[in-house]
Amino acid sequence: QVQVVESGGGLVQPGGSLRLSCEASGSISRFIVMGWYRQAPGKQRELVASIMRSTITNYADSVKGRFTISRDNAKNTVFLQMNSLKPEDTAVYYCNAKQYAGTNGAWGQGTQVTVSS
Repeated sequence: QVQVVESGGGLVQPGGSLRLSCEASGSISRFIVMGWYRQAPGKQRELVASIMRSTITNYADSVKGRFTISRDNAKNTVFLQMNSLKPEDTAVYYCNAKQYAGTNGAWGQGTQVTVSS
């Protein structure tokens, strides 16, 4: 059974940076896509960034130029580097890993990111 665990969230001031990590149980090269999603209170979960096995990346318009998704196959980990954080980035961030197209994939428990002065 695939498991992913997020870490790296916390409280940061506007303009600050955080790096989130998503470590998978076993090789991440088996996943066709891994992604970071977020859910703010009262809002739907939304895709923030994704990275394909081919390393092609995709970003939500709201984070382009500020966030960077990357992967380290040797560490079975996907990262989300978040710079120039804004209060509207406050949310629980979730990692998702999909082995097969058309499936929900595996979700982590989430990590809280709070951007506030």
